Amino acid sequence: MMDWTDRHCRFFHRQLTRHTLLYTEMVVADAAIHGDRERLLGFDDAEHPVALQLGGSDPDKLAEVTRIVADFGYDEVNLNVGCPSDRVQSGTFGACLMRTPDLVARCVEAMKAAAPASLPVTVKCRIGVDDQDPEQALFGLVRQVVDAGADAIWVHARKAWLEGLSPKENRDIPPLDYDIVYRLKADYPDHFIGINGGIHELDQAHAHRAHVDGVMMGRAAYHNPGLLAQADRVMFAETATAPDLADVVGIMADYVDRHVRAGGKAHHVTRHMVGLFHGVAGARQWRQTLSTRGVLAGADGDVLRDALRNVMQAGQAAA
Repeated sequence: MMDWTDRHCRFFHRQLTRHTLLYTEMVVADAAIHGDRERLLGFDDAEHPVALQLGGSDPDKLAEVTRIVADFGYDEVNLNVGCPSDRVQSGTFGACLMRTPDLVARCVEAMKAAAPASLPVTVKCRIGVDDQDPEQALFGLVRQVVDAGADAIWVHARKAWLEGLSPKENRDIPPLDYDIVYRLKADYPDHFIGINGGIHELDQAHAHRAHVDGVMMGRAAYHNPGLLAQADRVMFAETATAPDLADVVGIMADYVDRHVRAGGKAHHVTRHMVGLFHGVAGARQWRQTLSTRGVLAGADGDVLRDALRNVMQAGQAAA
């Protein structure tokens, strides 16, 4: 979700769901140590609960970043051992670390030693890479990182083919194997095991909860954020009324105004909201307004307010 789940996206998503754990983009350890920490790691208190996802393979550096993350107040720090992009392979982290479970375990051990007791250290992985046997690769990795102290494991239930497939193809072409994640949970009944990959609807997510402890949705929730407005009811048995999308737009319009006054651009925020009215009368006009006006110089929260009026008028016409 690099370049997608930035702080503006997360603030928006938090208006839709109170309980869902939100994840940052993957932040590389070296960048967190040497870069602009406020830009890379800063977040609004409204985003809680929020997890920082880290990329790296040097235990000492990851430990240093874990201490930094604790000071920022994150609710979880997650080591990414699943991303198949060329960028992370060249940095010797991400999915290629599936080949070196002992190194991943040392990273987790160092992070746990640096983390306060209140900060969970978790791992996100694939079921294997390239020609690995998933039964050996996944179960072997999990055994070592659990022994090292990992508090939770998130599994993207596909292999990653680091040679021969693009990152985009790695999200769709390798076949899904949910059963292996279910078996992993059966082997670790007292440990948090979460599942990811190919989950597009909340009904699917709810069905997975019969077998695992958590369900992660990425692009499906990003492209159709209206799903998140129902997540508290479906996944967390929340009895409160789902947020009204018009109210959410009003909150976000005010947020855009503040962001623009601080020197930002409206499209930094509005680009994350294009799919909000997916499947609703007026969705096309909503998308067009945000895509064309949100990028203009001087754009502010009125882009959202005007787009909402278009949606409401379309809904009245359809009725």
